[in-house]
Amino acid sequence: MLNLVRLRTHAAYPSEHPLAGEGLDGADAYRRYSAESAPVLKRVGASIAWRGGFEATLIGPASESWDHIFVARYPTAHAFLEMITDPAYRAAVTHRQAAVRTSRLIRCHPAEAGDAFG
Repeated sequence: MLNLVRLRTHAAYPSEHPLAGEGLDGADAYRRYSAESAPVLKRVGASIAWRGGFEATLIGPASESWDHIFVARYPTAHAFLEMITDPAYRAAVTHRQAAVRTSRLIRCHPAEAGDAFG
């Protein structure tokens, strides 16, 4: 799964959430999401296969930039479904929702690497 994530300037927790009004920014909330969801990711056999930092958009909307870019590898599609339905993950996703302004999640399948891209 290719993940492209743009964070909010200020975390947007629901008013009834204990962290609402704490003045957290999107990066704070996303770190909480990452810390709480990482054990679930590991439990379903998934891992972060690649992480990188955004530099510039060469082809595409100039208005799109990303705070987090990574590829998460899941052993099966079922493992992804198992993760997103796990109660611990569902609790952690509140932090993601508070943190993320916009994102893209793109499911890919592996292919052989080589000298050509076509």
